[in-house]
Amino acid sequence: MWFDESVFYQIYPLGFCGAERENDFGAVRHRLGKIEAEIPRLKELGVGAVLFNPLFESERHGYDVVDPFTVDRRLGTNDDLKHLTRALHEAGIRVIFDAVFHHAGRKFPPFQEVLRERENTDKRFWFYIDFGGDSPYRDGLGYENWEGHAELVKLRLDCADVQNYLMSAVRFWIREFGIDGLRLDVAYLLPPWFLELLRRTVRAEKEDFFLLGEVVHLTNYRSIVCPERLDSITNYEGSRSMISAFNSRNLHEIEYSLTRLFGSFEWTLFCGKNLLSFADNHDVERAATALKEKRNLLNLYTLVFTMPGIPCVYYGSEFGAEGDKSDGDYRLRPSVDELDRRACPALTAHIARLAGIRRSERALAYGSYRKLLVQGTTLAFLREKDGERLLAAINIDGAPCTLHLGEGEGTDLLSGDRFSLCDLPLPPYSGRLLRL
Repeated sequence: MWFDESVFYQIYPLGFCGAERENDFGAVRHRLGKIEAEIPRLKELGVGAVLFNPLFESERHGYDVVDPFTVDRRLGTNDDLKHLTRALHEAGIRVIFDAVFHHAGRKFPPFQEVLRERENTDKRFWFYIDFGGDSPYRDGLGYENWEGHAELVKLRLDCADVQNYLMSAVRFWIREFGIDGLRLDVAYLLPPWFLELLRRTVRAEKEDFFLLGEVVHLTNYRSIVCPERLDSITNYEGSRSMISAFNSRNLHEIEYSLTRLFGSFEWTLFCGKNLLSFADNHDVERAATALKEKRNLLNLYTLVFTMPGIPCVYYGSEFGAEGDKSDGDYRLRPSVDELDRRACPALTAHIARLAGIRRSERALAYGSYRKLLVQGTTLAFLREKDGERLLAAINIDGAPCTLHLGEGEGTDLLSGDRFSLCDLPLPPYSGRLLRL
């Protein structure tokens, strides 16, 4: 499918566009043009799909949704968003929206109606309300929320009116903005039957519509990645293992995860399926900050683009942007105007090169995974599909090394040089991607 062959680029619009932290629900600010201005650069980078985090009216960060039918006034209008999605599609870039189905913000009109009318409104069935309890806001009633965050009111998905409301929003996004897929926030909390309802809804609109679930725990989610539910999920296990393995100089850690997730054994979790691969995103420390040895940034992205999965680059990370969680998540979500585009030109060029290779090599989009060699600071593996074979190898150490991988030779797609497998040289902090 198109998503298996694409390179994704993630944008957190409220941060990217420099929006205010709090929504004053006042005048509309037209800021989506900041994203549209980046389209030529995204094409140069090799991006095939843009994954947008929340775009619709919310109280603060986008996940406290107030109105899923209206673009957040800190970003612009529905017409602005239509113009942006049209421009992306004309450039050959697919569009993915972030969907928040598990909860809503406290200013969500149906919840406000419950606060006003209590037992006298049918909207009480939209939420898990305890009229004998109370909330941290002293509402005179209690309600379930998302993982202890009282500002995020849990929706009752088994309520038919809630289902109709959410599915009407999905159809609206597809018909109004022509989107090609959805990222499902906290998909690990959405029941399987709801995922099946969503799949039926989107399939009726677009047969090749992409559904991606956010899962953050190291749990077996194999049952929800199937034709009736989701196409893919976020590969947090791979992301965490990569950073940890690089920092501990123990590549056995990431190789264990790759075999566990994508190997050819009976117990492998996702053999033949592509999860979303990433070095960082809007919720975790930037890779350039998390990595102890910054000279391994290129190696990190070599792994992101060559391991099984759909590679995704978080905006600014192609420039080597740094960011930690010392100010909540705000340092992870800067304005595009704050990014130093010339901070790491070698990394930017490397990612563009990897994106070009990823688009042209079917073995990277659909190929099997097999470990060839793993030591503390070196890793080599094979991707193979219909006779096409690609060998990826990295050296995260400060000293050069030579790998002995048997007979044969191949052309390094990164440098254009030809090498023998029996003596494959790897300079310090470098990688090879050989077409065999």
